[in-house]
Amino acid sequence: MKTELTGKIIVVGDNIDTDQIYPGCFLAITDPKEIGSHCLSGVDEKIASTFPQGGFVVAGRNFGCGSSREHAPIALLNMGATAVIADSFARIFFRNAVNLGLLPIVCKDISKKVKSGQTLSLNLKNYTVTIRETGEVFECEKLGDQAMKILEAGGIKPLMRSKFGK
Repeated sequence: MKTELTGKIIVVGDNIDTDQIYPGCFLAITDPKEIGSHCLSGVDEKIASTFPQGGFVVAGRNFGCGSSREHAPIALLNMGATAVIADSFARIFFRNAVNLGLLPIVCKDISKKVKSGQTLSLNLKNYTVTIRETGEVFECEKLGDQAMKILEAGGIKPLMRSKFGK
């Protein structure tokens, strides 16, 4: 995994639950591209179609609350998100994101400092986020070593396959 990631952002609010990230009415879909096309449609139906590929979702407090459905991080990945940077995460979403290879970064109060369309640089060596347009730098919480191993492998399944074979 690169130590410096840069991408355009969309900003969503507090308490975005898994049903807003990936509404239950789409749970029967199995095609990854189609799953991604419905991502965040519970917030705004246009987000997935206008999302900047390789970009970041920036969220307020308690992102990913609600059910434990793995479809939420799967939808974010298939929409083209490289990371979710939030003031805080629901714990089960955070673990599902790591296990599925989606980078979750806690950066307190970042959602109040940015607006959709801006570009952020995420430094995973120093755990900082820089707003490219203003130069403002924010400290983030460091991910644990095991979480980083899982993310570097692309998720828990690829990590286990590399350790134990197919």
